[in-house]
Amino acid sequence: MKVYQQTIKKPVTLSGNGLHTGQSVNITFKPARANHGIKFQRIDLPDEPTIDADVDYVVEVIRGTTLEQNGARIQTIEHVLSSLVGLEIDNILIQLDAQEVPILDGSAKPFVEAILEAGIKEQNAQRNFFEISDSIFHQEKEIGVEIAALPLDDYRVTVMVDYNSKVLGSQHASLNRLEDYIDEIAPCRTFCFLHEVEELYKSDLIKGGDLSNAVVIVDRKVEASEIEKISKLLNKPKIEFYGEGILNEEKLQFSNEPARHKLLDVLGDLALIGRPLKAQVLAARPGHATNIAFARKLKKIMLDNRPSNIPQYDPKVPAVLDITKITKLLPHRYPFLLVDKIFHLDEKQIAGIKNVTMNEPFFEGHFPGNPVMPGVLQVEAMAQIGGILVLNSVEDPENYWTYFLGIEDFKFRKMVVPGDTLVMKLELMQPIRRGYAKMKGVAYVGNNLVCEGIMSASIVRKDA
Repeated sequence: MKVYQQTIKKPVTLSGNGLHTGQSVNITFKPARANHGIKFQRIDLPDEPTIDADVDYVVEVIRGTTLEQNGARIQTIEHVLSSLVGLEIDNILIQLDAQEVPILDGSAKPFVEAILEAGIKEQNAQRNFFEISDSIFHQEKEIGVEIAALPLDDYRVTVMVDYNSKVLGSQHASLNRLEDYIDEIAPCRTFCFLHEVEELYKSDLIKGGDLSNAVVIVDRKVEASEIEKISKLLNKPKIEFYGEGILNEEKLQFSNEPARHKLLDVLGDLALIGRPLKAQVLAARPGHATNIAFARKLKKIMLDNRPSNIPQYDPKVPAVLDITKITKLLPHRYPFLLVDKIFHLDEKQIAGIKNVTMNEPFFEGHFPGNPVMPGVLQVEAMAQIGGILVLNSVEDPENYWTYFLGIEDFKFRKMVVPGDTLVMKLELMQPIRRGYAKMKGVAYVGNNLVCEGIMSASIVRKDA
């Protein structure tokens, strides 16, 4: 799995019709900064409201997943979200000029192809994985549905479907590597049984459905009069075949295409927890309602177990800026360089570390016999990291100095001692104007907040 966040390099647009509304819609993918997440935007509505791809905003799960936020709805989002999971895209803005995501060919393949055409860009921020530490289960005995997430240092999904149909039968599908998504899962189309078509249409659904964007399964004998009626609903002038089997003229992409499509849906719906998963997911007879119920359960456990403000530092992941690159940006040197690594950097935020050892020169005179890192040096370490964030706002940082101007509301919560790794995050509180920057800073050791406060700095050209 990718360790750094990703977005796309340039905008790309697709056009089509909504499966259920039948409305014509344009969908545009746009690049987004690190930690932006996945967001939809209704550009056809006043004020162009945005909708977060978040399970908290799911309002409907009938034959698709629907979000509603800020007075706007986005319908049938699961295929496009699945494509983002498969390509490991973390940050993107998805603009639509109608309520429903276009169905296109009924799979995720057109979205995958569009994103690959736009190009994928790695960002200077580590991915914030939700790693399952204990097995999590969800069961709905009355309808025979089960779904579970088991601990795994990767993301794998296995799905089983069984519709008591001799045509469809019992099917299994697995995705053992996200790298296989493009070829093995993305092309698999949505499906339904022929006897469901009229009922769906009467329920004001599938207005945009036809044989070009869905697999229709015939699991019983059908009279010619009935098939004529169904063909009109499917926008097909005349359907010749109406024996048991697959109604569509073209063959299945895979013998277990329905099971693979259900897996596609699981990936899309579980994306709504808001963070990439590391788990083995096992799902028996899943549907959108089950997927969303499980996503809500996962998100609750995720929020209960991890404070959201703590920057997630993984020492195994390569640095965004190592010490060699840091010394090219900052003029500080031993014994006053107090930054060892930058592991996140975008336009608004930065995060880095200081490894505190007993060899620090200040321990010789600061509380001998009871070494504690001076609070003023914790502030200085944060200021140096903040300086790198400010320098990131100009194209030629080597030609600028940053100067520390002031601190506000600084509080020290816990002592920092030898052996600690001080993990610090700073975020701009407002855009940099006329070389003036104001930042909110926090520092942690493990899950413990050790200090926090507000600091300001200026950026000045060296030749000014």
